[in-house]
Amino acid sequence: MGSGENRLLSLDFFRGIIMFLLVAEGTALWSVLVKEPVAGTFLEPFFQQFHHHPWNGLRFWDLVQPFFMFIVGVAMPFSYAKRRKRGDSKQKITRHIIQRCILLLAFGVGLHCGYRRELVWELWNVLSQLSVTIIIAYFLMRYKPSVQLVVSFGLLLLTEILYRTFPLDGYNQPFVKDHNFGSWMDMVLMGKINRGGGWVAINCIPTAAHTIWGVVVGKLLLSEKKASEKLKKLLVGGLVILAAGYLLHWTSVTPIIKRISTSSFVLASGGWSVLVLAFSYWFIDVKKINGWIFPFVIVGMNPIFIYLFSNTVGGQWFNGFVGIFINGFLGWFNAPGFLMALVTSLTVLALEWLLCYYLYRKRIFFKI
Repeated sequence: MGSGENRLLSLDFFRGIIMFLLVAEGTALWSVLVKEPVAGTFLEPFFQQFHHHPWNGLRFWDLVQPFFMFIVGVAMPFSYAKRRKRGDSKQKITRHIIQRCILLLAFGVGLHCGYRRELVWELWNVLSQLSVTIIIAYFLMRYKPSVQLVVSFGLLLLTEILYRTFPLDGYNQPFVKDHNFGSWMDMVLMGKINRGGGWVAINCIPTAAHTIWGVVVGKLLLSEKKASEKLKKLLVGGLVILAAGYLLHWTSVTPIIKRISTSSFVLASGGWSVLVLAFSYWFIDVKKINGWIFPFVIVGMNPIFIYLFSNTVGGQWFNGFVGIFINGFLGWFNAPGFLMALVTSLTVLALEWLLCYYLYRKRIFFKI
């Protein structure tokens, strides 16, 4: 990411707020906020935005994974330049990247084992997906942006062809849940499909575009170009791919489906990723309005750690442990169940934020 005056604070903020939202999910906050008494009120549609769309459509929460994958890509040129400056060889950096991706795959599979409470081989987690997209983006990073962009769009075209032309009965309906090419690939890779939500592991191929586009943007922001020129390129590029994604959806050529990462979804979510970073860059790094970002930045300082913590220790023990005390105390006042659940989630969120703050103050950063 760089240091001192070269640090890209907008990327720190972007990563931090995404991790903050993911930690909040781990506390069950977003689930609490769509239950009674919120359910059925004017607030419910807003809080539904923090849950994935059931299939054909796009909600805010469907953008979180693309944001995360894009952010990883943006950071890669900064990290590479920093390691080269301190004397690391290209071979050493490559070994580190490969080792990192192996660890991410292990963490992703391990999370599924934790969710199931048994040993399973499942590849639907974002960390498993990242283990593939990082490798693809890294080996493309040495080429010109034009080559990277051609490959990224080639991956989307390949996905379209595979889904639309796959001939096997039962898996030849490209945009039907559990009956598409991605589901068949799940049977090949894992011997099972994701019956609950229609997610597919092969999403790592089209969503590699998010990480590749992140690398392209990272190189642009690392360049000596003027801030105004950088912003112009980001805005034009973001708007073009955003419009392309929605156009494919609105014309019924390819529906936006996050769970199988259709090309229209990758384009639309990629466009939003670029535009959000462009706005953050303008507001935080160019206009220097950044005194308020610290609470989010520190959450993003240990992104993999806090993600794993909130999904393991947090979700499987700490949330319930905190709930014992919150429910016991509020029970004395006959508080409703909704209030108990809400206060428990907010308390856990605050405590996990304090954990991030403690690690930041002690300069403890878990890196893989």
